[in-house]
Amino acid sequence: MLLPRYGMGAVRDAVLVAAGMGTRMFPSSAFLPKETLPLVDVPLLTHLVLEAKAAGITRLHVVVSPTKSFDGMFDDRRSLHSLRPHLDAELFHAAEGMEIHTHIQHEPKGVGNAIQAALDAVEGPFLVMLGDNLLMDDHAPTAAYRPSLASKHLIEAHGDRDAATVALMDVGRGEVHHYGIAGMQGDVVTKIVEKPSAEDAPSSLALCGRYVFPSDTKAILSSCTYELHGDLQSIALQERLMEQGRLFGEVLTGTQWYDSGAPLKWLQAQVDHALRRADLAPDFEAWLVQRLQDQR
Repeated sequence: MLLPRYGMGAVRDAVLVAAGMGTRMFPSSAFLPKETLPLVDVPLLTHLVLEAKAAGITRLHVVVSPTKSFDGMFDDRRSLHSLRPHLDAELFHAAEGMEIHTHIQHEPKGVGNAIQAALDAVEGPFLVMLGDNLLMDDHAPTAAYRPSLASKHLIEAHGDRDAATVALMDVGRGEVHHYGIAGMQGDVVTKIVEKPSAEDAPSSLALCGRYVFPSDTKAILSSCTYELHGDLQSIALQERLMEQGRLFGEVLTGTQWYDSGAPLKWLQAQVDHALRRADLAPDFEAWLVQRLQDQR
């Protein structure tokens, strides 16, 4: 059977963009990549790997800077599971069954340039995950861990449409100035406005760090160069797809969006996640209520 013109096929590759220095999280990210910081007791990177695996990804391409490394983070640590046998064993060997490839983004030239660093090794349409953005739709205890299905849903939506598809979340009008906001006609993305005011925003639907891009992305990025578009190169890619009527949006509901890129956002993530976990919530909530009363 012939494939459609733009390379429809199973999505087996994911590009994990993790080249940023994370300066807003200094000093912690000066010693540990922000993607390895724990959400309570599970590293962010472990969540991302298991989300990709749940989506059917078999080749994970990790884009880092020349001074950044995830050495040891993908190692099989199941020998340590015996020390805490009640925990889910998969958390100790999250990358099992996946090929892990590392690519270097030699200069900090934005997300589009980071994606380009991996594309020679990518086959067909592919998933992009921003490494400091965590999408969680399940908050099960670590004894019975269940990965996020956000990327799985996005890849399924891409398969239904045979077109690039971006994940969107409703952040409310009061928060649109922090994000790239999509204008929509039905489920087709017609515009993307970076950090608009509430009055100028075409909607309250924000791009939330997950994308499925087509197999011709390399050719598009080659014409939408960093020299022309700067850090907005990835937005230029999406604008080119919009011009061709090939960019769709998938609105995620029932999902929490956590950001490890800034201290307050990551602190809020810790609290929100802990309050949603059945093994932590009762004691933590009681302590938090008492602490807030004491604060007053």
